Amino acid sequence: MLRYLVLCWLLLQSASAWAIKPWAEWWAKPDTLGLKYQNLTLTTPDHVHLAAWLVAPLAGAADQHTTMVLAGSDSGNMSSFIYQARALAAAGYQVLLFDYRGFGHSQAFAIDQNRLYYEEFATDLSTALAEARRRAPRQRVGIISYSMGTLLGAKVAAAHRCDFLITDSYVANPQGVVAYYQRVRPERPTTLPAEAATYAQVAPRVNCPWLLIVGTADPVTTLADSVATAQAARRRQRRQVFSVKCGHMGAMEEMAKTEPEQDYGNAYVRVVSRFLAGQSVAEKS
Repeated sequence: MLRYLVLCWLLLQSASAWAIKPWAEWWAKPDTLGLKYQNLTLTTPDHVHLAAWLVAPLAGAADQHTTMVLAGSDSGNMSSFIYQARALAAAGYQVLLFDYRGFGHSQAFAIDQNRLYYEEFATDLSTALAEARRRAPRQRVGIISYSMGTLLGAKVAAAHRCDFLITDSYVANPQGVVAYYQRVRPERPTTLPAEAATYAQVAPRVNCPWLLIVGTADPVTTLADSVATAQAARRRQRRQVFSVKCGHMGAMEEMAKTEPEQDYGNAYVRVVSRFLAGQSVAEKS
């Protein structure tokens, strides 16, 4: 059964659209994987209602006293990331997943599927971050983000109190992503919101510890982009890059190839835990 669920999840993970493709239905819920969770409804400052799940650490796991707010990618919905939540919960982390407006069971929102992202999604993430901090005021609270969610994660971490930022396949250059897809699929132009013009100013303002996980074979969110972001760190800005020989958003799957099925994602989360503990993370080739 677990093998079947992993295969289903991997098929969903391969659907990253590089322009927004939300799904209305959840393919599974946290309890499908044996996770304890609460259903939440979050309300943004502009009065949009968001569906969310608060996943508890697995019973018997050493409590990390840390809440991870998970910012997903441009396709699917929060159910696309329940295996990441499971791996984090198994390591003792509490995880808050949420659906962006227009995704999953969150409030409807008109979406142009040729748009790379919407600024409103950053409002959704900042709302989730604030809710996590309200519920766990004595814990570390930070963001773990994927693909499009990394762009939003950096924006929110730059503007709000955030104890750490983890990005998997970081979008350092939205204009570069648009240019890449203009070359490879000119029949479907990708557009950006007006706010993207100032995105280059975001990364310098991220002052919390920042781990950039990146695939060496990712042609869009490249290793060079993540390395440059880390190297641009000023004094007291702690940033590290962990690279894996894989494509876009493929690090967890690649690292799991040497793991037993029941431990899927553990190697990936161990890297996250070492970083949060202040240790150096060796690059994987």
